[in-house]
Parts: sequence; structure tokens; C-alpha cells
Amino acid sequence: MSAGHSVQAKQAPYYYVPADSGHPVRMAVALLVTAVGASAWVNSVPAGKWLVLVGLLAVIAVLFRWFGDAIGESEGGLNSRRVDVSYRWGMSWFIFSEVMFFGGFFFALGYVRLITTPWLGDLDHKLLLWPDFTASWPNFGPAGVVEHFQTVGPFPLPTINTALLLTSGVTLTISHHALRAAHRGKAIFWLAVTVLLGAAFVGCQAFEYHHAYTELNLKFSSGAYGSLFFMLTGFHGFHVIMGATMLTVILFRLIRGHFTPDHHFGFEGAAWYWHFVDVVWLGLYLFVYWF
Repeated sequence: MSAGHSVQAKQAPYYYVPADSGHPVRMAVALLVTAVGASAWVNSVPAGKWLVLVGLLAVIAVLFRWFGDAIGESEGGLNSRRVDVSYRWGMSWFIFSEVMFFGGFFFALGYVRLITTPWLGDLDHKLLLWPDFTASWPNFGPAGVVEHFQTVGPFPLPTINTALLLTSGVTLTISHHALRAAHRGKAIFWLAVTVLLGAAFVGCQAFEYHHAYTELNLKFSSGAYGSLFFMLTGFHGFHVIMGATMLTVILFRLIRGHFTPDHHFGFEGAAWYWHFVDVVWLGLYLFVYWF
């Protein structure tokens, strides 16, 4: 999120290539420690959770320094328009990969609901395998092997969260237009509002999870519905946290005087990501909570 710069592109070299860096190696080691710790943790090794903590702290530290270097290059006038184009293509492909990521989960939801559930409830399967199975969504598995639970409806929290995210998209757009018009104070204010709306969304989702677990008996082990519900909404919540973190970094950069009306792809890239998160939520709101 660091390609925006506050100097004119004509001052930059033809195409800036950074010097050799140890950041990729350090990041690989940090991720390896995190993965080893996670593997140990799920296998009940006591030290596993501490390895995960150390690995994640190392990841954060490496990212802080790595992005700091990239921001310094940007603010130092090293990124020409050609580098700016590279950042735009990179962010575009990254968001495309995220579309495919969520597309897989949406496909799994549709496949289970529209294909496998009716298929397992047809006459052949009812006679041969599970005579008591009901081809409804959600269901409690053959012979009721899944504990009874209640589904999460669209009211009130999911609808409130939808309003929060849609409003955050509007406030972010206002902030972007203010930056393009050289109204830095207005841009800072509306971007701060966007971050607060994102934080409110995460808070509401955490409350929803607590309600689902304690009052609806809805867990990750609650059959296909439970696992898909928590995978889809959980990964989306994680992306909201990442998007809000990006926007927070951009907010501090705005306060420090970074970006100009003509050169601010750091802002634009984070905004693209946030709007993508908004669109994914609309799909979740419709296909998970309504349908």
C-alpha cells in the first residue's frame, strides 16, 4: 500500500529497482515458525501456541520494516509512473486471487445446498443408506448425528453490519474525492470515520459469534451449515480486519502529509480492497443469511 508518493513522477528514475533485501528471507522464517507452531498446537504440544505467537509477532515486525522501506522509497520520489502501473497490476491480481478464494467457498455452499443434499435424500439413498435423512437445508446429518442448532437470521445484527459496511464504502469514497480535491483535513476525517465503521462491524460480528455459540448452539462442528457459516463469515471478518489495518496505515500517512491529489495509489489500493470486502459481504448477506 505504498506506491502513492508526494513528489512529481517526472523527478523519479525511469523504473526504480530496489536493492537486494533480507525481508523476504526473514518473512519466510517467520511464516515457517508460525506454521510449525500451529501444527504443534493442533496436536496438543504445549509449546505450539507460544511458537505461533512468536511467529506472528515476527511477521508483524518484518511487515512493519518492509512496508516502511517501500513507503520511504515512495516518499523519496523513486516511484515513477511505470512503477505506479506495476503496483496497480499487482493489486488487481491480488484482489482477483481473493475473488477466487471466496468463490471457492461460495461454490461449496451452493454445491452442498443444491446438489449433494437433494442427492443424498433421493429414494435410492433413503432405502440403502439413511432412511431417516431429510433433504432440507440446514440438516442434522444422517440419523441426526449433528447436535440440534438454530440458524442465524438476517435480523438484526447481519442487517446492521450490512448498513455499517455500505456506509463505510460511502465515507471512503468521500475521503478519496476530498484527497483528489486537495482537502486533506476532510479526507482525514472521513477516512477516520471509515476505520471506525470497520471496527464497529468487527465488534458486531464478535457479538454475533458469541450469540450463535452460546444461545443457538451453532458451532464449527454443526454439520455442513456450521462449518460453511463460520468459514465464510470468519474469513470475511479477517479480511475486514486486514482492510481496516490498511486504511489505518493510510490514515496515519495522510496525517503525516503523505500523498498528493495526483499521486496516491497507496490510498487507492487500500480503497479497492475495502470495496471488494463490501461486495463479498453483500454476497454473504444474501446467500448465507437470507437464502
